Amino acid sequence: MFGFGTSQAVKRQGPRGSFDRWLLLGLVGLASVGLVMVTSSSIAVADSSHLGSFYYLKRDVLFLSLGAIAAGVAMRLELKLLEKYAFPLLGMGFVLLLAVFVPHLGMRINGARRWLNLVITSFQPVEAVKLIVVVYLASYLVRRRDSIETEFLGLFKPIMVAGAVVVLLLLQPDFGSSALVISVTIAMVWLGGARPIYLCGMGMPLMPLLYIAATGESYRVKRLTSFMNPWEHPFTDGFQLTQSLMAIGRGEWTGVGLGSSVLKLSYLPEAHTDFIFAVIGEELGLVGIVLVMSLFALVVARGLAMGLKGVEVGQRFAGYVAFGISLMLAMQAIVSVGVNLGALPTKGLTLPLISYGGSSMVLTCAMAGVLLRATYEINRALDARQMAKRMPEAVVAPDANGAARPREAAA
Repeated sequence: MFGFGTSQAVKRQGPRGSFDRWLLLGLVGLASVGLVMVTSSSIAVADSSHLGSFYYLKRDVLFLSLGAIAAGVAMRLELKLLEKYAFPLLGMGFVLLLAVFVPHLGMRINGARRWLNLVITSFQPVEAVKLIVVVYLASYLVRRRDSIETEFLGLFKPIMVAGAVVVLLLLQPDFGSSALVISVTIAMVWLGGARPIYLCGMGMPLMPLLYIAATGESYRVKRLTSFMNPWEHPFTDGFQLTQSLMAIGRGEWTGVGLGSSVLKLSYLPEAHTDFIFAVIGEELGLVGIVLVMSLFALVVARGLAMGLKGVEVGQRFAGYVAFGISLMLAMQAIVSVGVNLGALPTKGLTLPLISYGGSSMVLTCAMAGVLLRATYEINRALDARQMAKRMPEAVVAPDANGAARPREAAA
């Protein structure tokens, strides 16, 4: 891939790295499904706005192309650089989150300040912050491994960093991303060896804060009440969810056919973004839903498996990065699908690599590139271990004085 794995291995005459092919297949599959479904779900919206039928398709192709470039750059980037600059990256993340509150720079859309005005486009900082938090946590787990496993205070710093990020997100407000960040943080710290009793002790004081955050605004309370019984107010608070449920119900086993959705015709709000899964269910039925969920399961399973191998072979940073990104993709997908199915309250989270989006698509692709890079470095370490087991005599040979030296030098 990108022509650098083999050249590096030959040049160094050392272990060969390789990207996980099943992971790559799952990622490409999700992006391909997303491109098709964005096209199908957005035509009516584009026509009603007089933008041209394929307006969103063209932009999605552009964002996906930029995302592919970002992924390619990430796949060539040694993870040791991310580990080295993890703290400066975290500082940059806080600057981006604070920048949305700067007049004229931050943009307010639908009552939320989540975007930066870059003149030619807008940018949502939280998409970059998701990756930054994973990188910082991975570096911290490597540096403070002993304290994480044995000391209660070892959890204090990562939890406080995640807490600070969550506070800035709630001020925007962005409750969905806040829950995502704190969930991934707790999961990564637990995988890093933290004792469950310590996690419970650290998390208990946060429970009242989460309750206040969830019920502190009237629109959040309405989301909770409409989520529990959307059919009570099907034309007001429960409108979006009831339309989503009707779309999925219409799909039955095999769907009504690609492009034949009725609910996307200005009935289902955000059909090409937050509720694209409902359109998939309507047009492709249970078959399409199983396909999408299987691709996500493949990506997450391979990411977690490679993360475990990374920890086992001593590539702890790469392993924790693989854990974190896999969990981030999994939890965001679970929340998005849960919202569409009525299992969770409505959140403003897209379906990774499938929903239409600018910064979300580009940064998700970059995140996928970092995950693939982690698998490359883990496989390189695994190959080095296998080489040491299979051919020790090819690595070291005695010289005339009996001292060990490389076999090529002896030849």
